[in-house]
Amino acid sequence: MTLPFSFLLSSATLLTPRRLVAGMTPTDLLLSCALCASADDSFADAQPLRILAFGDSLVAGFAVPRKAGFTVQLEKALIAAGCSAEVINAGIPGDTSAGGRARLEQALDVGPDLVLLEFGANDNLLGLHPAKLEANLEAMIQRLQEGGIPVLLTGIEPLRDLGANYRTEFTEVFARLAAKHQLPFYADFLVGVAGRPELNKADGIHPNPKGVKEIVRRLAPLVIETLRRLKQDRP
Repeated sequence: MTLPFSFLLSSATLLTPRRLVAGMTPTDLLLSCALCASADDSFADAQPLRILAFGDSLVAGFAVPRKAGFTVQLEKALIAAGCSAEVINAGIPGDTSAGGRARLEQALDVGPDLVLLEFGANDNLLGLHPAKLEANLEAMIQRLQEGGIPVLLTGIEPLRDLGANYRTEFTEVFARLAAKHQLPFYADFLVGVAGRPELNKADGIHPNPKGVKEIVRRLAPLVIETLRRLKQDRP
């Protein structure tokens, strides 16, 4: 099933620094609860929807305590917002889009209701051509859609500077695929975190627990909206 909408969350979104669950402010939390509740009064009591976080170290929770990892923080944020959801960690540090494509079938054994697709950082760091990234992502998207599994696509800005032309080609891959396949789309997984030393580990690439919290704060509203629409589309 393809979700009939495209949702681009602006990288310019700014929220106040006060935080509750997974970095959500009181206003964020109230809005999120309203989104979840509006689809169906039984949403919170329903069988949890399984979200497969499929990607690299950014979803795997590289070198952070398990409870501070992306999938754990996201699941807590969704539950706090009234969404009945389980977030499954299928991230592998160092994985490329080609690696993800190769292991997709095995990852689907968990029977996800939604796949959060997050690849590209390592393709860029390894200097792989954007065309290869696009081919691999498209193959995964097509496989998921053929299996009736909705996809939420995340993009990322290049972490390694390989020139202006590469940057343009690389970033356009994600937007093009999201538009083509009508996917909910989060343009930059590290928006608000990349380049901020206080939110990253010493390598300047991987978010620390505070950085993960910021990612979840920004991304959670789109995940909640996607779950709401998914719930509405179900019989």
